Amino acid sequence: MHIAVAGNIGSGKTTLTNMLAKHYGWEPMFESVDNNPYLASFYEDMQRWSFNLQVYFLNNRFRQVIEIRQKKKDVIQDRTIYEDAYIFAPNLHAMGLMPTRDFDNYASLFELMAQFLEAPDLLIYLKADTSTLVSQIQKRGRDYENSIRIDYLQRLNERYENWIANYTRGKLLIVDVNVIKFGEKAEDFGTVIERINAELFGLFK
Repeated sequence: MHIAVAGNIGSGKTTLTNMLAKHYGWEPMFESVDNNPYLASFYEDMQRWSFNLQVYFLNNRFRQVIEIRQKKKDVIQDRTIYEDAYIFAPNLHAMGLMPTRDFDNYASLFELMAQFLEAPDLLIYLKADTSTLVSQIQKRGRDYENSIRIDYLQRLNERYENWIANYTRGKLLIVDVNVIKFGEKAEDFGTVIERINAELFGLFK
C-alpha cells in the first residue's frame, strides 16, 4: 500500500508519518528538507529561487513515487507530488514570485510526469488554521522558517482547502489538527488509528 500524508507547512506531517510508520510497520519516506540545497535561499529571496526549489521538489517527489512502485512494500509518504503541482507552484506564480515562463515550464514538466503517476491508496490530509501552523512552526525552531510570512501560509491554506474539496483520486481522510492533537495525546492518536483502519480495512482494530 501507498499511504500519503498531506498538509501545509507546520501541520504535523512528519510527526504523523513517524508515528504511523512505527505503529503499522510501514516504511516512511520523508520530504527532503535538511539536505535541500534551495530551501534556506528560497525563504530569503522567494522570487529568485522559487523555480529552482519547485523543480527540486518535483524531481525528488517523482523519484519517490517510482521508488514506492519498485519496492512493493507498504509505504507512508510525507507530502505528495500533487501538493507541489497544485498548491505550491501555482501559489508562487499567483503571488508574482514565479515568472509565467518558469511556471509554464514547470507545469509542462509535471503534466509529462503525471502520465506515470498512481494516486496513493489513502491520502491523509492534516487540516490546520493559520494560527495552529504558526504555533507549530515556532515550536520546531527551524531558523530558515522564521521568515515565512503569515499571508503566504494563508494563501497556501486556501489552495489546500480547494484541492481537498475537489480530490477524487482515491480514498481521503481529513484530520483536523486544530482539535485532534495526535502528537500530544495518546487518545487522539488512537482516534486517528481507528479512522485509518476503517478506511483501509473497513474495521476497527
